[in-house]
Amino acid sequence: MGGPGEPPEGTPEGVPGGGEDEYRSVVFDESFVRAARLQEYSAQERIADHAPAVRRRPPLRRGLSRQVLVLVVLIALAFGTAIYMGVRHPYQSPSAQVPAEPLRMTVIPLAPEGRVPGTADVEQLYERSPAAQFRIGAEGITLPASRRTAHFSDSQVVTALTTAKDYIVRSALDPEVLLGGKVRPARVLLDPDQLDQFDESFARPAADGRHAPTGWLVRIDPSRAELADRKIRVQGTLQAAESDAATLEVTADHTFVYALRPVGAAAGAKASLFTVRRELQFRFDRDDLRVHQAQLVVSYVQAGPLSCADDATNHLRPLLADQTARAGGPAGTDPYATGSATALCGSLARSAQPKV
Repeated sequence: MGGPGEPPEGTPEGVPGGGEDEYRSVVFDESFVRAARLQEYSAQERIADHAPAVRRRPPLRRGLSRQVLVLVVLIALAFGTAIYMGVRHPYQSPSAQVPAEPLRMTVIPLAPEGRVPGTADVEQLYERSPAAQFRIGAEGITLPASRRTAHFSDSQVVTALTTAKDYIVRSALDPEVLLGGKVRPARVLLDPDQLDQFDESFARPAADGRHAPTGWLVRIDPSRAELADRKIRVQGTLQAAESDAATLEVTADHTFVYALRPVGAAAGAKASLFTVRRELQFRFDRDDLRVHQAQLVVSYVQAGPLSCADDATNHLRPLLADQTARAGGPAGTDPYATGSATALCGSLARSAQPKV
């Protein structure tokens, strides 16, 4: 008979506690269980008889991984490129730029030998003068064929020429500058290093070769004359050349011919011609080219008919039709005074006047 609670036939085979327990002698302590590695077999491993009971882990790689090495190389290349570009960059930093030179200017009045010729027919004035074949306005300031230099591209040369032309147009052809007293149209085209000299010239004009407004602009005294014709005649040349690896220079030589008459004169009043020749030298560094500004370093002006006795520092005071030059020469020059320029005056040739 079976024991209490057991079926008469005994415990069925395959039920816990039934039959002969072959694993009852095996004891698993806690350390063995913790150290055991569990491995779940794949379907293929369960089918194959020769599959290993435990899968080996791939061996750990010593040293840096490939991704880390690539990252280090890229960082080194970027750092090296930054250093190289900082040393070899073609544009100098603003702190390394040479300050702009102050403008050196000379204004020479040209006195007529007799009476100033004039007529009410402005076209006749031009036709019978050396300006007969001159172009009108900005069309007379023609740009030459531009060529790259050793250190400046075609576009940079063109920029220098067009900036110089813009300054010439604004400083000699703008009626509001000529007679209206405006200065800003030309001022905005100057290198910032020259603005103090420019502003001081108009605040405190002086015949010292540095601070004459008529060295910066063509300024006709608005209390004496007005334009009889806005079609100003112009002829001249522009030339660009590289002075060094960091500087472009543009030389401008133009003659401007204005038809003038007395302020408030009637429509039939006589007009006369007033001629101004300007030789300007501009200088451009790469910063100037980038912002379309210029350094005006030389200004040589001859203008007439003027009276040598009149001061041409702040305004040009033209002699009009039928007028003659006042007696006397330019203001005296003191050779003992420092910082002053020699007063100059010339004679206006008869061939430069219209034949009327």
